[in-house]
Amino acid sequence: MNMGKRMAAEFFGTFWLVLGGCGSAVLAAGFPELGIGFAGVALAFGLTLLTMCYAIGHISGCHINPAVTCGLAAGGRFPLKEVIPYIVAQVVGGIVAGLVLYVIASGKPGFDAAASGFASNGYGAHSPGGYAMSAAATCEIVLTGFFIFIIMGATHKSAPVGFAGIAIGLALTLIHLISIPVTNTSVNPARSTGVALFQGGWAVEQLWFFWVMPIVGAVIGGLVYRYLWSDRPAEPAITGDR
Repeated sequence: MNMGKRMAAEFFGTFWLVLGGCGSAVLAAGFPELGIGFAGVALAFGLTLLTMCYAIGHISGCHINPAVTCGLAAGGRFPLKEVIPYIVAQVVGGIVAGLVLYVIASGKPGFDAAASGFASNGYGAHSPGGYAMSAAATCEIVLTGFFIFIIMGATHKSAPVGFAGIAIGLALTLIHLISIPVTNTSVNPARSTGVALFQGGWAVEQLWFFWVMPIVGAVIGGLVYRYLWSDRPAEPAITGDR
């Protein structure tokens, strides 16, 4: 596929991830009796990624995450010259999804994106469980690193064909089950940006953290996998191949 089509796929994929995952948190998680809770939000993120793996994996690789793109580049699975175009498409998709979610959520009387947090990521006083910056950094780095490790393993030429999307979607679900109480789970700078801009306060102030830590973790994960299997030819990290 040419770059324009791949960027479009990354835009729509990231849009779906942010709308589905953050939308579940903003619109469906907070009802006392009917709310889906942390587990439901975790599953929503995993399902959005799983569905997009099969929808656009054969087009763009279904990165839909700047950290994934950087990690795959570090792991030798993605060309460096294409990193910036992918990240631009992902961030724009996340912001547009945040806008759509804001419009929907604003239809309820009394909604306040700043007061509610709007599914934004945070540490310290803005961590759901009150976790400190050091704990949040460790969480985001380690979990993003393992996420890249799983992606590279699931899409390897020796992996069972056709199951990568399931493994990757379940991995993101597990990551959310672990880390929602710590940071509200980023592991994806585009997801963080898409909602932080509409929260508009502390989320924007802490946004740098949710760019730096996931990308650091992703690069480490990519390099570790590349080192362990450096004797094997690099394969394109395209989910649709599997």
